[in-house]
Amino acid sequence: MKKLGKPWFFIVAALILALTYTSFFGVYGKNGDVEVAYIRGAKDIRWGTDIQGGVGVTFGPANNYDATDVQMDSLKSILDQRLVLNNVTDAESYVDKDNDRVILSFPWKDGLAQDPEATIGELAASAEVLFIDGLPEEVIVSVDEKGNEIITDGSGNLLTVSVRGKHVTQAATEFQDNQHVVTLSLNSEGQKIFAEATARQLGNIISIWMNYGTHTECISYPTVDSVIDGGDAVISGSFTAETAKTLADGINDGALPFSIRVVDYEIIDPVMGMNSLNAMVIAGIIAFILIAVFMIWKYKLPGAVSCLAILGQLAAAIAIVSGYFPFINSFTLTLPGIAGIILSLGMQIDANIITSERIKEELAKGKTIDGAIDSGNSESLSAIIDGNVTNIIVAIILMGVFGPTGTLWSGMLTPFLFMFGPATTGTIYSFGCTMFAGALLNFVFGVFASKAMLRSISRFRIFRKKSLYGGAE
Repeated sequence: MKKLGKPWFFIVAALILALTYTSFFGVYGKNGDVEVAYIRGAKDIRWGTDIQGGVGVTFGPANNYDATDVQMDSLKSILDQRLVLNNVTDAESYVDKDNDRVILSFPWKDGLAQDPEATIGELAASAEVLFIDGLPEEVIVSVDEKGNEIITDGSGNLLTVSVRGKHVTQAATEFQDNQHVVTLSLNSEGQKIFAEATARQLGNIISIWMNYGTHTECISYPTVDSVIDGGDAVISGSFTAETAKTLADGINDGALPFSIRVVDYEIIDPVMGMNSLNAMVIAGIIAFILIAVFMIWKYKLPGAVSCLAILGQLAAAIAIVSGYFPFINSFTLTLPGIAGIILSLGMQIDANIITSERIKEELAKGKTIDGAIDSGNSESLSAIIDGNVTNIIVAIILMGVFGPTGTLWSGMLTPFLFMFGPATTGTIYSFGCTMFAGALLNFVFGVFASKAMLRSISRFRIFRKKSLYGGAE
């Protein structure tokens, strides 16, 4: 890194302080009597069931349907994905295949106790996959006065629906002709209907939609290359292993031959509570002050710069969790999630201590201030990279094993998941998320930001004393 101008210290410091204030306190306005969040702050964090409580609910097939193990896995996937779409990552879920049950627990929305029946009803809404001729911009499913289902586009034109969820027995992924594809197994009725549809739409699109009851969503729109008059159908289209699995899971989710029934539910009391959380915040402030005093006393100017970088990383971690950045979805923060943030901050403190010690050693060898800073940062970089890359690998494993299916992380670990057995999403996933984010932030603040600020401030005449860097004059 070339020598940086003096203003860079003030630019980076100002950005860190601005991020700290806005991520802690947010930016809010008023629209009449309604508060509007222009920038989300710490109070917008969604806390897990261990902190604020929530709901525990048991789902199963309606009408005592005897579901297969594959169908129960699909039911769990449906519930997991619906929670993830609502940015809820503290959802503990487990499949009891012997009794055809999915046991699920999730926190209250926005920290407020709500009507559990309404919340559960959104999760239990039936989903069905629909194969529709063409690619309409919108699909609307309604019921007429006689109770008949009507499927139209946004202009009210009737749409032609061929295969539905009841016709699909299973969707799976395969690797054929050097490409990833999705294969569909249809029952006898579905095979006949699909043959007619592919003949009718030869050279045109048959779009695949999910009907969630309250809304519809297009999950794929393949073009018909040939008439499929029997056997399994194959959907191709430049899929990756992950996108092919996502499509197959979506079709399986919408092909369940039963409705979802709520067997039982209960209110979950918080393990810790918000009062304990406030105590943790106070303890964190005291801990930061003590660390700052130690770093400044031990390492002088590099220690002070390190404290500013640590503050920036903490602010960025809170911003990621709360939904501060519009391009990063917020997620539920649990006690293990808080532990992940603390662990990553500890890693940054360790990184800054290593760098500061290296700078002192280089000064003791007789190097100039500029030379000591350059050598100290260079010598410590490999150790910092090793520690954080290890954390990233562990975090990816935790998110892949304990996270919801269909994510990037679970897709990466698909060949190895059999080694771990049944796992639940939730608290460990939250720990993995915060540790992964913290490891990346360590490079931003613990390496680049602190390095830039220290090199910039060292150019001021008043700070050109070796004693300010732990050396002897």
